[in-house]
Amino acid sequence: MTEAAFIQLDQVGKTYRTRTGPVHAVAQASFGVRQGEFVSLLGPSGCGKSTLLMMVAGLEQPSAGSLRFKDQPIEGPRSDNGIIFQDATLLPWKSVIDNVLFPIDILKRRRADYEARALELIARVGLRGFERKKPHELSGGMRQRVAICRALIHDPPVLLMDEPFSALDAITRDQMNIVLAEMLETYNKTVLFVTHSIREAVYLSDRVLVMSGRPSTITLDLAIDFPRPRSPDIEDAPRFRELVRELRESIEHAHEATAAQH
Repeated sequence: MTEAAFIQLDQVGKTYRTRTGPVHAVAQASFGVRQGEFVSLLGPSGCGKSTLLMMVAGLEQPSAGSLRFKDQPIEGPRSDNGIIFQDATLLPWKSVIDNVLFPIDILKRRRADYEARALELIARVGLRGFERKKPHELSGGMRQRVAICRALIHDPPVLLMDEPFSALDAITRDQMNIVLAEMLETYNKTVLFVTHSIREAVYLSDRVLVMSGRPSTITLDLAIDFPRPRSPDIEDAPRFRELVRELRESIEHAHEATAAQH
């Protein structure tokens, strides 16, 4: 194992047992994520990206291989993760600030110690003045901003994101990518990010891992060599288009190889 790895997966596999027989979701995955690194998982629908993320979160157990965080086995959920799902999953009866502080209540910590941080996070995502609003009073993009604040409130070292912007329209999604990039410049986190968007992965990531069709393996580990902070203008750069093309071709080849096996 690489000493610099903050999160390490070695020969990880996942098979679900169903009434009609086993479903092989992940055949084998081995990779490390360094502290402070942003790594995206990219691949076709149903290839096991979310399954892999949930195993790193400790919410799913692997059928084979090992997962480690700071050289300790991942055996269950941990408070050093912040998790953001595709749906913001806000509690509808709670205000914005109460939703942000909800993990503090769950962890049985003193709310008073985190209220200033909650207000700072809310302001940083552009929601100052909305602290007492309920989720139904917010747009989809605003709700996801609240979800980001909630994931960061207890200052976890790791942020796990499962297609957090996929339900948003294209303009709002681009805005959320900028918000997330700016937030991570301020709050340095180790991020594992699941997405279907190649452009999103290139814009946000330090590395992009391409997964094949199910049962999946890692078919490409591509470094994204743009310096930070990044401007949205990088999407017009020839190098950006080159990386997008390389990733698209890798996904297409992986999909063709999987189809040929079936």
